This record gives sequence, structure tokens and C-alpha cells, in this order.
Amino acid sequence: MLAVPGSSPRFLEKAQTLPVDEVFLDLEDAVAPLAKQEARKNIVGALREGDWTGKTRVVRVNDLTTQWTYRDVIEVVEGAGEFLDAIILPKVQDSTEVVWLDTLLTQIEKTMGMEVGRIGIEAQIENARGLVNVDTIAGSSKRLEALVFGPADFMASINMRTLVVGEQPPGYTEGDAYHYILMRLLMAARMHDLQVIDGPYLQIKDVEGYRRVARRAAALGFDGKWVLHPLQVEAANEVFSPSQEDYDRAELILEAYEYYTTVEKRGAAMLGDEMIDEASRKMALVVAAKGRAAGMRRTQRFTP
Repeated sequence: MLAVPGSSPRFLEKAQTLPVDEVFLDLEDAVAPLAKQEARKNIVGALREGDWTGKTRVVRVNDLTTQWTYRDVIEVVEGAGEFLDAIILPKVQDSTEVVWLDTLLTQIEKTMGMEVGRIGIEAQIENARGLVNVDTIAGSSKRLEALVFGPADFMASINMRTLVVGEQPPGYTEGDAYHYILMRLLMAARMHDLQVIDGPYLQIKDVEGYRRVARRAAALGFDGKWVLHPLQVEAANEVFSPSQEDYDRAELILEAYEYYTTVEKRGAAMLGDEMIDEASRKMALVVAAKGRAAGMRRTQRFTP
């Protein structure tokens, strides 16, 4: 999920060539206040004229405490709504903010003759109030597609004592300071069949640091993570794809389970030293789906 400042035509053009699943064109933190109006025009032009083949196209507008949000939505959607897949609403604190965006999108779509409801919403959770209200936020709109963690603003909002976004605060040795936050987002997202995305790692040249932080989110079950620089793209694709060994094992489990339940009509069976059953199949589906999405190919086949 690549972040691209809307104020940079060069970066908007470069983003079209990178191997990422989603690109969000930013009108919020990456754009200075005096550049926001021009950034809207840049984004509309990039969406209309660019080649975003194979990428989900998203725009992050400013948060609802600012004077820019409504014009962000209106100008971008009226100007290039047919080329837009979703809008990220940052710093969401309660469900009414998502409902507001849903309502405004519906009004614009009806006015412009667009398909009503096609443009999705991603809600970015960036402070304590948003996390406490995350269950109602996650269920607030049929347009909602994902919850996104915003670590920098969140860390500041709870007075966490660190200056490195995503890293453990100095002096905290009891475990992972972010575990509760990430699990809270994950539970709310899965309850409402949403994706859940980890936020950025700002030390863009520390690729190993990015990998380490990304592995934490991937291990829990997050669907992806933001990248801020081309250096981080390869690491993200690597971390959020299964290993070849795990992918092969998942496909073997699915193939073996299909054979044993349909041919031998057994609900459980052995695959090597492991018993497999319906629960095994569900777990294998998760890993296999990620491998297939990453374009991986099997190197092993099941033999009864």
C-alpha cells in the first residue's frame, strides 16, 4: 500500500510503475497547507490520465477537524470518481465521521450519475478515542473496506515516549507495546469482514527495521502494510507472502483433505505426521490464498 504525496507530479508518475497492490494519493500529512488545492488538481489528473493497471486507486483526504475535507471529497470524486476505488478518511474517532463521508459520496454519485456505493472507504484509526470506538466504526457503513493503523499520531495521542514510529518505546521490556492495539484493530476488522492494514515505518532506509515491524503485523494476520519508498516495496511483498515451504504445505493440506473427504469419505486423516481435518482446511485456505495472490507456484503434489 504505497503512499504518494499529491503535491508531487513526479512521484505520482513513478508510483504507476511500482509492484504494489494499492496506491493512495495523499492530500493529508504529506501535503503542506498551501499546496493542498494544487494537489487536488494533480490527483484528479493522475487518476484520469495515468495507467494504474492492477492497482487499487485510493485517495486520502484530510481529517474532519480541518477546513479542507469536504472540498477534497467533492473535487476528487466529481473530477475523477470513475477512476477511484476508495477514499481513506484519517483520524476517525467515531462512526458518525464514516457516515458523513458515506452520505457525501452518495450525494455526489447521484448528482454525477455514477454508480451509487461503488467507491469504498478505509477508516484510519490514529488515537485512543478511535480505538475505543473501533467496533462501531467498523460496522458503520457498507462502503467500509478496511481499517488502517496510523502509528505516529496514535503514539503521540497516548503520550508514548518514543520518537521512532513503530519501534518499541525505550524502557519497555515486557513484550510488544503495540500488541493490544494491533489485535484490537484485527478483531474489529474480522468481525465485520474488513481488511486491516498496518501503517508506515518512517525510517525509510532501514529496510531490515521495516521487515522486522512488518513481520509482527503479518504474523498476527494483517493483510498488508504501508510503504513510503520504493526501497520498502520488495520487503513488504516478501513479508506478506508465505514462504514457499508454507505455501506448498497449505496446498497439500487442501488437496489431501479434498481427497480424504470425497474419495475415502473420512472427516479426518493423516498427512505425514500431522492429522488434518476441517479446521486444518480453513487454516490452509488462508495461507494458500496469500500465496496465490502473490503469484506463487506449487513445487509439491499430493499422492494418496
